[in-house]
Amino acid sequence: MTEKSETGRAGDHRKWSRDDAGASSVTTRRRKESPEEKALMESVVSQENMRRAYARVVGNKGAAGVDGMSVEELKPYLQTHWEEIKEGLLAGNYKPQSVRKVEIPKPGGGKRVLGIPTVVDRLIQQGMHQVLAPMFDEDFSESSYGFREGRNGQQAVVQARKIVAEGKRCVVDIDLEKFFDRVNHDILMTRIARKVKDKRVLRVIRGYLQAGMMSGGMEEQRTEGTPQGGPLSPLLSNILLDELDKELERRGHSFCRYADDCNVYVRSQRAGERVLISLRRFLAKHLRLRVNEAKSAVARPWQRTFLGYSMSWERTPKLTVAKGSIQRLKEKIREVIRRGRSVEQIIAALKPLLCGWMAYFKGIDVKRCLEDLDGWIRRKLRSVIWRQWKRVYTRAKQLMRHGIAESRAWQSATNGRGPWWNAGASHMNQALPKNYFDAAGLPSLLQERFRLQHSL
Repeated sequence: MTEKSETGRAGDHRKWSRDDAGASSVTTRRRKESPEEKALMESVVSQENMRRAYARVVGNKGAAGVDGMSVEELKPYLQTHWEEIKEGLLAGNYKPQSVRKVEIPKPGGGKRVLGIPTVVDRLIQQGMHQVLAPMFDEDFSESSYGFREGRNGQQAVVQARKIVAEGKRCVVDIDLEKFFDRVNHDILMTRIARKVKDKRVLRVIRGYLQAGMMSGGMEEQRTEGTPQGGPLSPLLSNILLDELDKELERRGHSFCRYADDCNVYVRSQRAGERVLISLRRFLAKHLRLRVNEAKSAVARPWQRTFLGYSMSWERTPKLTVAKGSIQRLKEKIREVIRRGRSVEQIIAALKPLLCGWMAYFKGIDVKRCLEDLDGWIRRKLRSVIWRQWKRVYTRAKQLMRHGIAESRAWQSATNGRGPWWNAGASHMNQALPKNYFDAAGLPSLLQERFRLQHSL
């Protein structure tokens, strides 16, 4: 990219003359908006659109916001107050409430900040999302997979593997530092205003961006960021990062982006290092975003992870589950086992966890990791059962009941070894084989993958 083109782009946002909603007077002078463009809020509050939004919000459930209202309380509240809310939205003076601050642990360490809107604001955001998403989505990049209808993470990973198989065997793995906390409001509103001409809609969006964040009874004012937790935030992130997509396309790069997780594929380490330096400059200059230097890198694809997946080094790469994803699943399984009182309860709790996890990783090509996980899970459950049998006499009797000869059962029951050792020993594997756990309803990850792949 030439210095001239960068200067021209950098100056773009300084040319806008913004009102309090972030709309552009320059754009207004250039063309006359149609009545439909100016009446976007009427589409948002239309009966059909709000019915769809209500069904989505109730279906998603979710926690209450700062007002404590649950989704179950939303319907009676709307029956009394909707006309007043609608009138405020149409008049352009609706003011969103503060969001409730919630911190959740991130897989790689640290905390992710969520901002939970009230259910009323979630309803309005969902209604706005349903109207705005089709307007923007048609111009989004084919290489953008996050938070879009008909697109998902698995598709992004499959496309990444295809690019690597075509010979681009070096990846520029870009991690944006605290992206959702660092979004510049003015830059974002400028990009939204390129398509949205209804100033009432723009005003409400800016209101959501600037809504205070409540924590411990104290309200924190926000001048940047679009915290995760509301239905509108994912669309806003795509609107802003579409600028990055367009720049990558202009340069002719092969890439896959899912929200703020972006991988650019090149043919050599040297090319990758040049791309990383250039993109770091572009993001800082045009979007006021910083690259997380500790988490970003130029490396071979099989040395990095993408959306929980990894891939092998062969000429035609194979998809597998990243080691970190396996460790996180094991931690969740350990937590379920710690909470469970009986093996039956544990298996009942594990079933949705394992089926949901496998549904996400159904596209993997390597079976070995699933075989190992299946064996590890069964060993954990055998360890639980060994503990529950407690006394030597009980262990011997239970082993005999499950088909172990009396002398061997007594020898095993008195071996003095711990639960984990016994869970992996031949006497427990023979007494409680795989078909025992199959009959108890424990899903096999390997079999679940086979079922999912053959049901497509």
